[in-house]
Amino acid sequence: MADKSNRSDCVAEEDRNRPTYCVTDVPPWYLCIFLAFQHYLTAFGAIIAIPLILSELLCLQHDGLTQGYLINSIFFVSGLCTILQVTFGIRLPIVQGGSFALVTPTVAILSAPEWKCPAWTQNASLVNTSDPVFIEEWQSRMRTLQGAIMVASVLQILVGFSGLIGFLMRFIGPLTIAPTVCLIGLALYDSAGVKAGTHWGISALTAGLIILFSQYLRLIPVPVPSCSKTKKRKISTFYLFQTMPILLGIAVSWLVCYLLTISDVLPSDPTRYGHLARTDVKGNVVSQASWFTLPYPGMWGTPTVNLAAVVGILAGIICSMAESVGDYYACARLSGAPPPPKHAISRGIGVEGLGSLLAGAFGTGNGTTSFSENVAALSITKVASRTVILLSGFVMILMGTVGKVGAIFTTIPTPVIGGMFLIMFGVIAAAGITNLQFTDMNSSRNIFVFGFSIFSALVIPNWIMKNPGALATGVKEVDQVLNVLLTTHMFVGGFLGFFLDNTIPGTKRERGLLTWNTEHPDDSRNALTPEEIYNLPFGITTCLQTRSWVRYLPFCPPTNHMTEDVVSQSQETEQMTRV
Repeated sequence: MADKSNRSDCVAEEDRNRPTYCVTDVPPWYLCIFLAFQHYLTAFGAIIAIPLILSELLCLQHDGLTQGYLINSIFFVSGLCTILQVTFGIRLPIVQGGSFALVTPTVAILSAPEWKCPAWTQNASLVNTSDPVFIEEWQSRMRTLQGAIMVASVLQILVGFSGLIGFLMRFIGPLTIAPTVCLIGLALYDSAGVKAGTHWGISALTAGLIILFSQYLRLIPVPVPSCSKTKKRKISTFYLFQTMPILLGIAVSWLVCYLLTISDVLPSDPTRYGHLARTDVKGNVVSQASWFTLPYPGMWGTPTVNLAAVVGILAGIICSMAESVGDYYACARLSGAPPPPKHAISRGIGVEGLGSLLAGAFGTGNGTTSFSENVAALSITKVASRTVILLSGFVMILMGTVGKVGAIFTTIPTPVIGGMFLIMFGVIAAAGITNLQFTDMNSSRNIFVFGFSIFSALVIPNWIMKNPGALATGVKEVDQVLNVLLTTHMFVGGFLGFFLDNTIPGTKRERGLLTWNTEHPDDSRNALTPEEIYNLPFGITTCLQTRSWVRYLPFCPPTNHMTEDVVSQSQETEQMTRV
């Protein structure tokens, strides 16, 4: 009897974890629209954070109109890349967006002495946003970023479509990924502190609200009126706080800042503490922004290539690829889909490289990667339909063409952004540390590798930034490359973790490679076959299967099983004909 009850409990748990809509299912149109906007809002906080960080590095902190264009561009490209990934890439319900793995090397690149913003760009009274000198000042930095991202993305395309990603993942384990991802968040502490320090009260309010919504109220449902199939009114429940805590926290803090602004509680004098908490600091940027804008490649000019910048961005691209592979497996597990085969992973990484190439060409100042936040949202909604994700891509494209939307986001008060950064960067750092769960952290070897990697990655960049002339080989290009790499925290930590983990003796189980590389088992809940999910659409796979040279393409399904099916079908046809 006990065995039967345990078995029934397991079945009940499996039923709770099973998605309501699988990858190939299409929910009702109204549910598709609602969930598409929900995925857009889930990715909202991370997407707008990237251009807001880049704006200061590009000397654009006093040019709200251009900041709005950057936000529109990154939304537009994120939507475009999401559609490409769901249609021709991994084909799982996974959203694409900006990559924080590229933010850290970007900070290192634009913090170099030759790229530091002139003093006059830091003074709002001296900045004329229509002055050709000012325009060239920030666009030259953007073109350098564009060129670096586009060149580095070519490597990602080659690694993906050549199938090399499978070979590389043999050597990249938790002790490489943990310090690398952790340092993405830790390296941005200064940016978070500067923005939060403009008004610690408002920043604490924002952080507190996000914590309240995402942790304490996340399981409290909100009643929502709806209609049943019989047209009768009923009350449904919606986990509002769990779905969009960042957006709610920003909105409430923003409203508080607005009330404090119109009541003149916050100082109007730009030199006084708390002035940047006012909602009228950006003036009439919303009224100046156009209703419709269409981002296009090369709108900031022809991209330029800088060797040091390319090498720095390459470090971020490699980290982004490793993260995405983990997201693919997590997405498949939460979707109730079979584990992604190697050819689908190769195609997904290749399409992400194409996405970064597009992001560089459009001038977002960043690349694209898979969004872990939206993967986690699948476990909440139980809707794993790729139709929903496809529609969310169109929603992001639509939002990217409405100029007023980007302009509105630029008016978010600085301390509100600082409070959001405190939460977001802390979670990124913690997400990196969670990779250590696959390793044996009772091992002194693993403690040494992780501890030395992460501490050295904090010490070395800090010392070099305080002693900018310390690296002088006599060759300017070499000096630039070394400065960018050794001031990029995640590169130093990732390189040390990779080198030590692959050279210090240790078993695969101790290093976490057994669990790390083990795909989740395919069980009876996976009613769909890998071919139904991961094959290319529009009959492309069927067409390719008739070509003998397809077997040499790592991003296409193997032809063996297809050929056997065709042979068996032909034999059956012959037998039926004889009968």
